[in-house]
Amino acid sequence: MNHFFRRRSSLSAPCFFNGSKKVQPFENSRHVCEIPENLEANSWEGLVRCAANYAPLTPITFLDRAAKVYRDRTSVVYGSFKCTWEQTRLRCVKLASSLTRLGISRGDVVATLAPNIPAMQELHFAVPMAGAVICTLNTRHDSSMISVLLQHSDAKIIFVDYQFLHIAQGAFNHLSETKAKLPILVLIPEHINPSPTNSDHHIYEYETLLDSGDSEFTTIRPKTEWDPISVNYTSGTTSRPKGVVYNHRGAYLNALASNSIHGMSSLPVYLWTVPMFHCNGWCLIWGLAALGGTNICLRHVSPKEIFDSIDQNKVTHMGGAPTVLNMIINSSDQSPLPHKVDIMTGGAPPPPSILSRIEELGFRVSHLYGLTETFGPGTSCVWKPTWDSLPRSEQLKLKARQGVEHYGLEEVDVRDPVTMKSVPNDGATIGEIMFRGNTVMSGYLKDVKATTEAFSGGWFHSGDLAVKHEDGYIEVKDRLKDIVISGGENISTVEVETVLYHHPAVLEAAVVARPDNHWGQTPCAFVKVKEGFEVSPEEIISFCRDHLPHYMAPRTVVFEDLPKTSTGKIQKFILREKAKAMGSLF
Repeated sequence: MNHFFRRRSSLSAPCFFNGSKKVQPFENSRHVCEIPENLEANSWEGLVRCAANYAPLTPITFLDRAAKVYRDRTSVVYGSFKCTWEQTRLRCVKLASSLTRLGISRGDVVATLAPNIPAMQELHFAVPMAGAVICTLNTRHDSSMISVLLQHSDAKIIFVDYQFLHIAQGAFNHLSETKAKLPILVLIPEHINPSPTNSDHHIYEYETLLDSGDSEFTTIRPKTEWDPISVNYTSGTTSRPKGVVYNHRGAYLNALASNSIHGMSSLPVYLWTVPMFHCNGWCLIWGLAALGGTNICLRHVSPKEIFDSIDQNKVTHMGGAPTVLNMIINSSDQSPLPHKVDIMTGGAPPPPSILSRIEELGFRVSHLYGLTETFGPGTSCVWKPTWDSLPRSEQLKLKARQGVEHYGLEEVDVRDPVTMKSVPNDGATIGEIMFRGNTVMSGYLKDVKATTEAFSGGWFHSGDLAVKHEDGYIEVKDRLKDIVISGGENISTVEVETVLYHHPAVLEAAVVARPDNHWGQTPCAFVKVKEGFEVSPEEIISFCRDHLPHYMAPRTVVFEDLPKTSTGKIQKFILREKAKAMGSLF
């Protein structure tokens, strides 16, 4: 068992409570009762905590209920493939059984490398039903990064979609060079029909593996709500990746809260344009089961696929970064919607012009904000009826705010990171956005220092700078850590700069965000070239793409002397203004 995931039960020694005396449980008792903690026996006689009134919260239960309440309701649609909720639960139970037969036990990590397909929905339930922890890897990573994350997470198995098999194989080659133990590979094929299992004993086929499972398997529940359910990796340098650990309690609560901020009621039809690997699909994979919703899966996101899916499947809700919104409004495939579709957007605040044009097509847009460390969405810009009478331009500005916390969190505030005092609600004083509550991560995997820093002062520090308006709504003003948000994904400028400094012609380098009409933002590199060297922007970009995932490579390179303070620190705020003045890329 992974040492990180060993957890001590928070409950006291098992006993029954009889009046004011503790007595031992019956020897053949399956479920024991306990005195609730922090209660005085004499003043609260008769209270017990037992199987009749207590169970650790876990989103696994949403699937069990969906299979009963919505048994014949369509759970997932992927092309011609469809499953009901009853069928989905059966498949998940068998898959969980198969995982245990492969040696997976409580606390083991199971990784995935796949797009938005039914297998990803099933694995989000099956892996924790086997007592394990799911680790959904970003499909935009290259083999080198995947190998680092597999080794860091100690993944025992990786489920790989056929489209990314070459990436996984490249990662395995990297691991072999370091003599690291290779995880078992399960291939997810293009079609649902089973194909022969590979002769290599380390490679299995998804459907064949699933079919071999026991339909009567007893699923494993968490011992405590604190037990980990998933690991999500943020952007970070290859030497120090950050694995954000979610627990069952947080996943349960955030799934329900995400349903709420998406405005979902019973039986929604959700179109998957948000990557399921990103913050576990904002916890909506679990949340949709609670509502008996239907998952419409798309392998490739395109305007035509979006409009066709909305029309054919009667989609009611979807999500997406400003990239997706911009792709829709600039597509020749756009057409008036047959009905209103609620769309949630996150990442960089969408420009008012994009919000206006997307709503003209029939979409109803809401804005949310969060981080990987907050299980995805943590706040939303809850619309106020009083805003209905405001001019359209003012409404669009208000809609782009990050808003207020959802009910799964205890509190979200903007505070001075030094004094830890809350900033005034004046819309001008800048502070750092901070969170606390049940839907904040358990911590960073194997990184005590980073976890301690993130929770300094009893709050989770987001690293984002914002103001609070008079009504308490927050509005992000800058990124404290200079993160570039491109297509909804965070890009570490430090990691890009590290690669730039490896180029033989680069003397100094700094990376900031440049506005982009398609991606929201893209990396812009300011470079000072060594004396006697000549290099073109195209060469710099090509060099970065050879050493980074393409989405992390700069789209713009500017050659000039870099502005510095008297101590030699590069003044990035000046470079950000220059990048902004260049205008948006198309």
